[in-house]
Amino acid sequence: MSLLVVGSVAIDTVETPKSKAEGVLGGSATYFSYAASFFYPVSLVGVVGDDFPTHFTDVFRKRPIDISGLFTLPGKTFRWHGRYTGRMNEAETVKVELGVFGNDHPGVPEKFRSSRFVFLANASPHLQSRILDEMQAPQLVVADTMNYWIENEREALIELFKRIKGIAINEREIRMLTLEHNLAKAAKSLLALGPDFVVVKRGDKGSVLFTSEEEFSLSAFPPEELKDPTGAGDAFAGGMMGYLARTGDHSLAGLKKAVAYGTVVASIGVEDFSLGALERTERKAIEARFVQLMHMTGQSL
Repeated sequence: MSLLVVGSVAIDTVETPKSKAEGVLGGSATYFSYAASFFYPVSLVGVVGDDFPTHFTDVFRKRPIDISGLFTLPGKTFRWHGRYTGRMNEAETVKVELGVFGNDHPGVPEKFRSSRFVFLANASPHLQSRILDEMQAPQLVVADTMNYWIENEREALIELFKRIKGIAINEREIRMLTLEHNLAKAAKSLLALGPDFVVVKRGDKGSVLFTSEEEFSLSAFPPEELKDPTGAGDAFAGGMMGYLARTGDHSLAGLKKAVAYGTVVASIGVEDFSLGALERTERKAIEARFVQLMHMTGQSL
């Protein structure tokens, strides 16, 4: 049984203070699936246009990622143009072209519907709920969201929270959703809506895991060189979910270790544009950086 991710596969143009990359592989499902594949086989469901380059498809095929659910539709692939300035904490969206990503989603192929582990990458909560309707009693479902859905589809998002085990969200979004500035209070409010755990992504400040039992903070791992933060949150979620799927340990201790692995994988991903750094990475490098993270933070997970 594989780990299923449903989300975007895109063609990105990314500008940073030092460089620019045009027409590179991007999308939430892309970063998630590549990161997760270091730990567990992944099934990817998404849509691309008939302009999607063949060599991008080959990138997925080099990893244990099943892309038979990546549908090619007539039209253009989702394209995102983002610009980072200063410390590159947040991207300014220069241009978005939804292309076929704005069409009605074709759904989950039959052979993926028995997946035990499901990650609903950033998308409309109506679509995320529809995907869940097609699944056959998954063991662990985690979702991501963003400010647009919080502002425009809040009620559907709250209904979704009743059906999932975990939520990955950044600190600006959780405050917007709960109207609480204090992260602990915000997480408590979100947990009351249904999820068993909440992971608040804080960029270069690290992350915080909240459950009804405990609050666990972990610092970010400093990358060797920050080149492109795009997809860092998705790579974090991929590393976390990949580890949870591989071990099957969803206890508090297992969640803490999963967050640490997500932190490590994300720190590698930002060291180059698109998937460049992750494509050069091996599992042993991830394990070595995990050990470093434990030493740096004084943790023993």
